[in-house]
Amino acid sequence: MRKASTKRITNETNIELDLNLDGTGKYEISTGIGFFDHMMELFTRHGLFDIKLKVKGDTYIDCHHSIEDTGIVLGKAFKEALGDMKGIKRYGSFYLPMDETLTLTALDISGRAYLHMDPIPDKRVGDMESEMVKEFFWAFVRSAQITLHIKLIHGDNTHHIIESIFKGVARALDSAVTIDQRVKGEIPSTKGVI
Repeated sequence: MRKASTKRITNETNIELDLNLDGTGKYEISTGIGFFDHMMELFTRHGLFDIKLKVKGDTYIDCHHSIEDTGIVLGKAFKEALGDMKGIKRYGSFYLPMDETLTLTALDISGRAYLHMDPIPDKRVGDMESEMVKEFFWAFVRSAQITLHIKLIHGDNTHHIIESIFKGVARALDSAVTIDQRVKGEIPSTKGVI
C-alpha cells in the first residue's frame, strides 16, 4: 500500500494528514472551513484515496493560510506515497460535467511543478473565496512536483465550477497514480528518472 503521513505546524496552522493512494474513498476531513471540507471530501471519494485530514488554522483572519497549507501538506504526502514512481501511468486527464459546467483537467506527475488554471468567477462560496482554489492547487503542485492544467470549458455557477475542478483533478490523479502492470515496475520516462 502506498501511504504517507505528514504534519505541518506553523504560527498560522497545525495540520495532520494521512493518505493512502490505494484506498476506496474513505475520509475524515475537518478543516474548519465548511465549503473546503466539502471539496476535500469530493476529492477523496472521486480519487478513491483514503484521507484523514485535521486542520487547525487562523480562520479568524480568513481561510487563506489553512487552505494554502493544506495544499502544501497534501502535495508532500502524494510525493512521499508515490515513492520511486515505478510502474505508475504518470499522466491523467478527465472531463467533468456538472450541470451547466464542464471542466477539463490534465496532469503529468513530471517532477516539475506547474499550474495553468483558467479564471473562475470571483465569488465567495460559503465561507471560502473562489480565489483560494488556485492558491490550493499552486501549493499542491509545488509540493507534489506535478504539472497541472485546469480548463474551464463553460460554466456559470461558481459552486458547480469549483466542485467540477476538485472532482476532475481527483479522477485525473487516480488515473496517473495507477500502477500499469504492462510496464513491469519501470520508471515511466526515457530518462530513467522523474
